[in-house]
Amino acid sequence: MLVVGTGRVLITGGTGFIGRALSVELAAAGYEVVVVSRDPARVAGLPEAVRLERWDGSTAAGWGGLVDGAFGVVNLAGDNIGAGRWSAAKKRRLRDSRLRAGHAVVEAVRAANRQPQVVIQASAVGYYGDRGDEVLDETSRPGRGFLAETCVAWEASTAAVQELGVRHVVARSGIVLGREDGALPRLVLPYRVFVGGPLGDGRQWMPWIHLADEIAALRFLLEQEAGGAFNLTAPQPLPNAEFGRSLASVLHRPSVFRVPQFVLRAALGEMSEIVLAGQRALPHGLLALGFGFRFNEARAALVDLLD
Repeated sequence: MLVVGTGRVLITGGTGFIGRALSVELAAAGYEVVVVSRDPARVAGLPEAVRLERWDGSTAAGWGGLVDGAFGVVNLAGDNIGAGRWSAAKKRRLRDSRLRAGHAVVEAVRAANRQPQVVIQASAVGYYGDRGDEVLDETSRPGRGFLAETCVAWEASTAAVQELGVRHVVARSGIVLGREDGALPRLVLPYRVFVGGPLGDGRQWMPWIHLADEIAALRFLLEQEAGGAFNLTAPQPLPNAEFGRSLASVLHRPSVFRVPQFVLRAALGEMSEIVLAGQRALPHGLLALGFGFRFNEARAALVDLLD
């Protein structure tokens, strides 16, 4: 275990859903938290102790010097993958925004006289592609398709810090469930109006994780000696139809209105891959290190977030 709670941690993408919650957690734990943002003047709701710095999303100009002597960097930056259809231009933005941010982190680490101890690089279980019922751990090969290929490149964008002696951690997150943001409000809406049900055939696996466990896992990995890739997913993933039944039960609604694949593909285009592709991803790496999940079962997580 590393000495914790006194160092500086920089978070790129720190104004998003996960970044905000992580900033709150680390600031409360005694870290000096610096969030880099393209427009700091428009950011609200972060703790007063959190410092905001401007960046251009592509380089280390203006903020990179803060990496010198820092404890760690958490790179969450990237265009919102669930906002808007995946046109060719959108797909370029999704990929390029992630690669530019990663290269900026490497630029800052390389220029530092005292390199940080750790860089945590965000990724997603989309790395594995659509794998049916195959059980996936961190040693499983990457999949195919836009999401998988983007994740592979995203993870590699900061890998060069290892050559500088910096511990490199890759956090492959599942579907993060939060009360006010992320995927859950979108999943809940059709159930609230009594038209909820399975997406596609409902057999695709949903590798979910409660926001509280996502943030706890990120802090845990920040403070551990381990490096490499880790699945940030609850130990008990569910097929989409079963997850829907749990959600319906918590909301006291039916789960009978199946949305066919062709409807999802027509409405969302290639972005339908997000909800139709499944990964039965398990957090073997976290469990091996002794991380304890607060929410192992989907129903308990949903009760906590929705009741």
